[in-house]
Amino acid sequence: MRDVLLFNTFVTQDVLILFYYIGAVLMPIVLYVFRGEIIKRVAFFKRVNDTLKDFYSKFTSTQKIVFWLVFITIFLCMELCWRMMFEMMIGYFDMHNYLYQLNRKKL
Repeated sequence: MRDVLLFNTFVTQDVLILFYYIGAVLMPIVLYVFRGEIIKRVAFFKRVNDTLKDFYSKFTSTQKIVFWLVFITIFLCMELCWRMMFEMMIGYFDMHNYLYQLNRKKL
């Protein structure tokens, strides 16, 4: 317990995994749900949404398929970058704990 209080041991791995899942799963759902509320309440976003709907309605069926394929690809790339960022942080903190344990054994 003393190591945690002195920040010699980090408690980040479990916390990072929790925040990863919040960002990867919960955040897109919350943003999609609140998107409707933002469009209702803010006139600028309503105008942008109406413009984008008009633009999308002019697409041919092939263009709509390409649009959704690109959208899904970009979304998956963002999820992959989110995952890699958290893996890097977890690796960093694991390395810190390992080096700290090696240093304590040496002393």
